Amino acid sequence: MNPFKNLVLFLLPVLLIAAVAGAEEKKWKDEAELSSVNTGGNSNVATFSAKNLLTYGFSEKLEGSWKAAAMNSKSEGVRSAENYMTELRGDYLFSQHFFGGLAVGWNKNKFAGIDARYYGGPFAGYKFLVGPKHFLRGEVGLDYVSEEYTDKTENDFLRGRLFGAYQFHFTELNKFKQSVEYLHDFDDADNYNVNTETALITLLSQNFSLKTSYEIKFDNKPVPAGLKKTDTILAVSLLVNF
Repeated sequence: MNPFKNLVLFLLPVLLIAAVAGAEEKKWKDEAELSSVNTGGNSNVATFSAKNLLTYGFSEKLEGSWKAAAMNSKSEGVRSAENYMTELRGDYLFSQHFFGGLAVGWNKNKFAGIDARYYGGPFAGYKFLVGPKHFLRGEVGLDYVSEEYTDKTENDFLRGRLFGAYQFHFTELNKFKQSVEYLHDFDDADNYNVNTETALITLLSQNFSLKTSYEIKFDNKPVPAGLKKTDTILAVSLLVNF
């Protein structure tokens, strides 16, 4: 196995164990998301998906998070969607606005041609707006990526990442979220991805919220060739916060 893959697989459980070890003494929060999903593009199905985001505040400046998601469906006895991901991330707040850290992750999406993708690298970000109604942050990052495709080919490359996220709080109960992510292969300028999510969240109670979201995932150079470049996900989700 590629040494980088070994490193990612090693870091994921190590960082998770470190987070759990400090959980009893530090602040933590968890958000679970259950969705009814309609997809178009490489996967045309109606199914359910699950996501979870676990966050630990080790100190006022240091925060760790573990994100996981899964979507798996069968249509008339035939598997029609299979998408899994997990990511561990550590954020350090250098000032009220400036932060940086390290992220490592893995994902698998056979219907988009990805049998396995391993990635990891540093990032830096800036909080341009910090409330009370408007929140805006931007990030830049650098990842080393190792991909295995469903056609049995492989590719390793250095990837740049640009990310922006905006939130507008209409009231204490309702908020709008918009995020945009651009991923660029430095070895092949035609190999880039654009991911966006638009969401409206309504608080139902102290622990439950309703989220309506629309995601677009664009891959300019999918492998194997012939796959559709754009996948879309329209979801109505129940958020549970602990």
